[in-house]
Amino acid sequence: MNEAEFIAALRTLPLDPGARELLDDAAVLGELVLTHDMLAEGVHYLASDPPQDVAWKLVAVNLSDLAAKGAKPRGVLLGYPLAGDGAWDAAFLEGLGEALAAFGCPLLGGDTVALAPGAPRILSLTALGTSASAPARSGAKPGDALWVTGTIGDGGAGLKIALGAEGPPELLAHYRRPAPRLGEGQVLGPQAHAMMDVSDGLLIDARRMAEASGLAVTIDLADVPLSAGYIAFAGNDRDARLAAVIAGDDYELLFAAAPDFDPPVPATRIGSFAAGAGLSLTDKENPVPLPERLGFEHG
Repeated sequence: MNEAEFIAALRTLPLDPGARELLDDAAVLGELVLTHDMLAEGVHYLASDPPQDVAWKLVAVNLSDLAAKGAKPRGVLLGYPLAGDGAWDAAFLEGLGEALAAFGCPLLGGDTVALAPGAPRILSLTALGTSASAPARSGAKPGDALWVTGTIGDGGAGLKIALGAEGPPELLAHYRRPAPRLGEGQVLGPQAHAMMDVSDGLLIDARRMAEASGLAVTIDLADVPLSAGYIAFAGNDRDARLAAVIAGDDYELLFAAAPDFDPPVPATRIGSFAAGAGLSLTDKENPVPLPERLGFEHG
């Protein structure tokens, strides 16, 4: 099974309404928001990545899911594999402490397991937060504009640098130590019609929002915000922009709001929703064929 098939099978099991039909990356029980994310060595991080940065990223990707629900973090539960490498464990704990302190999020507990020799590490975290207004990704309306915070493509460029390419150090930092948009999410939560984070790639995540909302979505490449560092690394032509929108590891917030919405946080309008289905791509309003791959897919 791939991820979509497995989640479809899970929907045949008893679900609480707070599961939101497993369409979101978090469950919502009243004001309590819960999310669980894993990082697998060789899939989500490189074996050569510093353990401190792996720990930071584990916390950040979970808190990014809370940010997408407008939630304030309350604590985390850690699932950790012990592989018999005390130096790696100590460095991981150092980075974990840095991340928890930076985001004001205490450790609540968790579990450990002994790892077979040579097996890749799979790290897991459950994050809990509270939100009085947790937008679903399924709430976009026909005519809504599509917005994104920050810039797109930096994480994907940072991965290329981690693999040996030369480029600005801030791009590598974006890949290894992303910053979840917690403050922005808490401001946008009560106002956005739909919201999710951009983790697997802008195009694939926008399509997921449109599908969950039962709508079509169009994105204009020319409107997608790129950082100066990304442009210096990859350029600013269509190919560079296509690479940015499928790369993933951005951890920005993607949200739908009325076309006359004046965002209270820095954000860029990149597209719109309409009746129908599917994702369309343009460049200065001229149609562009969709790339073969829209982003990262699990399985």
